[in-house]
Amino acid sequence: MSVGEWILLRLSRAPDAGDFVHSDASRAKVSEALSLLKQSFPDFESLVRERTVADFGCGQGYQSVALAKNLDCSVTGIDTNEKALVLAAELALQNGLTASNPLFVSRVTPNMAGAFDVVISQDSFEHFPDPAAILREMIALLKQDGRILITFGPPWFAPHGSHMHFFCKVPWLNILFSEGAVMRVRARFRSDGAQRYEDVESGLNRMSLRKFERLVSQCGLRIASRNYECVKKFNFLAKVPIFRELFVNQVTVTLQKK
Repeated sequence: MSVGEWILLRLSRAPDAGDFVHSDASRAKVSEALSLLKQSFPDFESLVRERTVADFGCGQGYQSVALAKNLDCSVTGIDTNEKALVLAAELALQNGLTASNPLFVSRVTPNMAGAFDVVISQDSFEHFPDPAAILREMIALLKQDGRILITFGPPWFAPHGSHMHFFCKVPWLNILFSEGAVMRVRARFRSDGAQRYEDVESGLNRMSLRKFERLVSQCGLRIASRNYECVKKFNFLAKVPIFRELFVNQVTVTLQKK
């Protein structure tokens, strides 16, 4: 056992204890599914109401169903998890919606090109294995005057950007400890065999602010609006070159084609 692993293990909870954090159950309801988007984008309802919307990374469909049911959107939910899509379709029927709205698909197809007013990506961008390819897919879905709404966090260098806070509350684990030490300690709490951050459940693509902004620029998009929310609401740190990477906790942008 390395020194780093020994220290990290002693800073972590006991392996037989429950996770330090739990998912926000309130958002796992259709009635609350849009709460984060409304909080992140003050004009969210006016942007999407009665529009064609692609819900990129829709999961079990709560957000897609809420968009169709509450805001009269024509929604296509996209997710590679086939089991989640089955649950999403069942959720839509349980809420009195049809099999075609929302429509749930596992991939982007050519007939979807240029068909959407809005593409939404919530809490997913730090997980995509090939984020540049995903961003290009999002662009292809857009009408010429369409918008991409992205909100995700925490980015890679934020206090809990390693997404390991379920077993250790110490911030910046991915900076303070080697990847090997973190993965070996993590193995005491998860049995998926992950040896890299990219291998963990849902994957981590090490999405820093700099990396994200570079991808947006390279893909020919402009940032129509942006909000970088920092830890403890110290948002002025987002304007300080060194500190912005370390303290921005949530990234929210509206993107349009140039």
